Amino acid sequence: MAVRKLRMGMIGGGKNAFIGAIHRIAANMDGLIELSCGALSSNPETARASGKDLFIPEDRNYGTYKEMIEAEYKLPADRRMHFVSIVTPNFAHFEPAMMALEHGFHVVIDKPMTLTLEEAKKLNTKVKETGLLLCLTHTYSGYPMVKQARQMVKEGKFGEIRKVCVEYPQGWLSLPTEREGNQQAAWRTDPSKSGKSGCMGDIGTHAAQLAEYISGLEITKICADLNRVVDGRLLDDDGNLLLKFNNGANGILMASQIAAGEENALTIKVYGEIGSLEWHQEEPNTLKVKWLDAPAQLYRTGNGYLSSFAQHNSRTPSGHPEGYLEAFANIYRNFALTLSAVLEGDLPTKEMLDFPNATDGVRGMAFIENVVASGQSDQKWYDFKI
Repeated sequence: MAVRKLRMGMIGGGKNAFIGAIHRIAANMDGLIELSCGALSSNPETARASGKDLFIPEDRNYGTYKEMIEAEYKLPADRRMHFVSIVTPNFAHFEPAMMALEHGFHVVIDKPMTLTLEEAKKLNTKVKETGLLLCLTHTYSGYPMVKQARQMVKEGKFGEIRKVCVEYPQGWLSLPTEREGNQQAAWRTDPSKSGKSGCMGDIGTHAAQLAEYISGLEITKICADLNRVVDGRLLDDDGNLLLKFNNGANGILMASQIAAGEENALTIKVYGEIGSLEWHQEEPNTLKVKWLDAPAQLYRTGNGYLSSFAQHNSRTPSGHPEGYLEAFANIYRNFALTLSAVLEGDLPTKEMLDFPNATDGVRGMAFIENVVASGQSDQKWYDFKI
């Protein structure tokens, strides 16, 4: 049980930033966290103007993340921030995260964790050295029915897993909007800001994380076909992967941002020896379960027959929609409950500890680098290297 609100500092997420507002709503939803300070833009003037709009106290409304971390570090323990939330584009993740860890602050960070695999490994090493917490906001793992699916697989309900099919089609980059003033499109298609991959780095990582999270397996081999469909685009905007997992299972992963008409149609199907499951992000309250020798079943959020993990991450009675914001909030809540337990000298429960961490961040960056390498290679199967 938390005995205090956790004080959060935010880096990025100021004026005209989509994901910053999502993080603040998610962090605030359970009353466990308060926004105490911020450096909300790489432009000091914009940072301070953004902080003023959010009523951050003037003396803790910083122009740069370095200024914030150094100033907060000097404050008394009962005033300084407990953790920092980093909601900047990919290229601006590593340095503030490393500086925060070096100054003793826990970290929440948007995915993918860094710009390169080397940076991710360094952060993971620092987390292990310091014993601090790092939470990676792979939102979709926060849905109650995703938790339910994971537990059913873990309990062997479907027998050995044989096949995993996951797809994440979007249509918002079907036209060259990065050249038409769309800031979100501009940085995501810029290698200097996004990294080696566009579509696979942005949403393919979500699909891969979900496949491993629900199945409990790890990807060991990849055969990748990456495409740049829109003329002049510098990074992939579409891709198809064949996968091999560490138990011998096979899989298919499709991610596309040029699938005109699609919104965020993330879908996963997991097939075992005696049954299978199916979950759609655009209808997240329902988990479809199918059996080899019995009628299909629908599991629904908010019911007492669900696992402790699903119930821990449900907020309303059955029939009341719980969506993206609630799933995002579940990531923050589990992190906050774990951090509060650590601060009180208590042991977090297994349900509290169920959030993506630095190890997941390393696997995410390895996924990006291996997919790009496979896409550039002529060999059929490319070993998943970390």
